[in-house]
Amino acid sequence: MKAKTRPVVHYGWIIVLAGCLSIFAAIGLGRFSIGMLLPAMGSSLHLSYSQMGLVCTCNFIGYLAAVLFCGRLQAVLGARRLIPLALVLVSVSMMLIGLARDLPTVALLYTLTGIGSGAANIPVMGLVSAWFVSRLRGRAAGFIVTGSGFAILLAGQLIPFFNALRPEGWRLSWFVLGAIVLVIAVFSLVILRNRPQDIGLQPVGADKGLAGEELRPGFRPFNKRVILNCGLIYFIFGCTYVIYVTFIVTVLVQEHGFSEAAAGSFWSWVGFLSLFSGPVFGTLSDRLGRRTVLMIVFSIQTLAYLLVGLKLPNIALILSIGSFGIVAWSIPSIMIALIGDLVGVHNTVRVFGFITFLLGIGQVIGPFFAGLLAETTGDFSVAFLMAAGMTSVAVLLASRLQVDVE
Repeated sequence: MKAKTRPVVHYGWIIVLAGCLSIFAAIGLGRFSIGMLLPAMGSSLHLSYSQMGLVCTCNFIGYLAAVLFCGRLQAVLGARRLIPLALVLVSVSMMLIGLARDLPTVALLYTLTGIGSGAANIPVMGLVSAWFVSRLRGRAAGFIVTGSGFAILLAGQLIPFFNALRPEGWRLSWFVLGAIVLVIAVFSLVILRNRPQDIGLQPVGADKGLAGEELRPGFRPFNKRVILNCGLIYFIFGCTYVIYVTFIVTVLVQEHGFSEAAAGSFWSWVGFLSLFSGPVFGTLSDRLGRRTVLMIVFSIQTLAYLLVGLKLPNIALILSIGSFGIVAWSIPSIMIALIGDLVGVHNTVRVFGFITFLLGIGQVIGPFFAGLLAETTGDFSVAFLMAAGMTSVAVLLASRLQVDVE
């Protein structure tokens, strides 16, 4: 009788692939494509800066609402069912936006997109703690969040093409992007599994001298003050990064005179560079510690925001895009790994849901107030300077983290 051969690739890495595609759809296409769509859509629907910000705020309100009930839904449905259902909601709402004719309709539909995005994102990231041991979580989460970068790369090329193809080409973009999300929903339903034990496996890395404590999903005591500190850090990330991804293309086009195609190329560079952000900084956090790498990442983000806010020559915008892109999605990958380290597998989704709730509040506040500041001052420079100030505070908060993984 032949011995059972081990697969060349652990199924955990297949989960990473499915998670990456789910993030590509739910967060990348469902949220980050809006930055490329806003200039043409705003012009077509006669939206002001504050109204553009309101559209994005509605998406984040939906995301925030999803955070509140996501844990209970996952307990009932499991990640394997919840994620595809959430992606279907993202897909349908995006395609319906392509038919919308007024601000209230767009706002309502984009709120539903936000609900779907949140209901998919949290369980996807929670799978990392179930499928990977502590010393590999940063790397695994880093690869999952690259999905957002691939989506930005696609949107930067596809949306200007559709806009040039026909009048109100932004509507066609919503249809096509929504259809892509639907395909990924079907793929995720086929591939995803809730935990390695469901198919007779152990987490990735569990066969290399791992202590038994790592594998037990039971309760692990944790310091609530440390969790609150993590939540404040994540709040700042949510409030600031969303200002950049929502309005940087608008700044390039309307304040610096770039063509939409040129702005799309720059946005694609953000997507390309961000492909490295999660894997590189997630892996670094496994090796150097979460606290140290969080401080480095927030310092680089502060530079990116300052280069826009200080109204420097156009070369500064290019440097800003490079700085932002190289660290773009590193923070979510570090935070999910950090929370898994702090609270254990069993509590990860619940605690990550809590800090994601604070992230969601930041995402609601960020674009709305950035739009108001732009309306008041005539441009987005003050909004970006505000973002730089907040990420400077995040560096200090990260330095005060009392628990780190060495």
